[in-house]
Amino acid sequence: MDNPSTSVTPLLPGMAGMALVGGSVTVSNALVGAPLLTAQAIRYVAATAILLAMARPARARLSWPRGREWLWLTGLAITGLVLFNVAVVQGVAHAEPAVIAVAVAAVPVLLGVVGPLLEGRRPSRQVLLAAPAVMAGAVLVAGTGRTDATGVAWAALTLACEAAFTLLAVPVLRRHSPWGVSVHATWLGGALLAVSALPLEGPTAAGELSGAQWAAIGYLALLVTAVAFVLWYSTVRAVGAGRAGLLTGVVPLSAAAVGAATGTAMPGPSVWLGIALVIAGLIGGLRPRAVPGGEITDTGGRATPAKSAASQGTR
Repeated sequence: MDNPSTSVTPLLPGMAGMALVGGSVTVSNALVGAPLLTAQAIRYVAATAILLAMARPARARLSWPRGREWLWLTGLAITGLVLFNVAVVQGVAHAEPAVIAVAVAAVPVLLGVVGPLLEGRRPSRQVLLAAPAVMAGAVLVAGTGRTDATGVAWAALTLACEAAFTLLAVPVLRRHSPWGVSVHATWLGGALLAVSALPLEGPTAAGELSGAQWAAIGYLALLVTAVAFVLWYSTVRAVGAGRAGLLTGVVPLSAAAVGAATGTAMPGPSVWLGIALVIAGLIGGLRPRAVPGGEITDTGGRATPAKSAASQGTR
């Protein structure tokens, strides 16, 4: 069995999860003009059904929340799912999409500090030194843009919600496992979005969705929600929120790769520089750290929008 202190194996699920989020750019574009709350509610309800169907063959034990766990999981659903999507959409109405992406690029720094504290440890200096490089690279990949004071406020809320998606899961991951946290987050998020959608978009909003939009919702529910959530929380539980947080830098890399592969957005010089910075930060922050005596230890220590809910991938 691989030693988690000397192996990259525990990082692979998180990398794959973030790649799925970043790679959802093209699919998310299909939801432009769709009733947002209704589409997202359907997505999370469908993701819950998919997770429940996959949990049995995966032999995942699912437990009903108790006591304070309801607060952590409900807070995760409200901030990391519901408010996150609202903040992204409202934010791009007042700011260029890249501004929202740049705000989320600060997530590794926030998780590198707060994550270890929630886990009862001191922040890793190695992670804290690597996080700014990942952040700077993500800023170069996403670019910068115009905004106003309202746009800045929405960007700040987006950052907080993105961080909450990981941080609020930390206290419940041990008992509920990545599967349990994912299931409870999606059904709670789906229920909250459905309740919000009925008065705001009406009970017939689902009928406005086109065939392509239904297909996009299905893809997002399966890969970008059900699969990516379990992969992400698996890495968070294995290596800690601070260290896993560096992997959010994979999102803009994946988005840029998809753009290049489809010919919709060929990377320019600044994007290539950003990619190099992200890779350097990931290598520096995720490599095992040598300590006196020759022993190797783990640094310890967790989506994003990219450009918008419709152009950079959604959680």
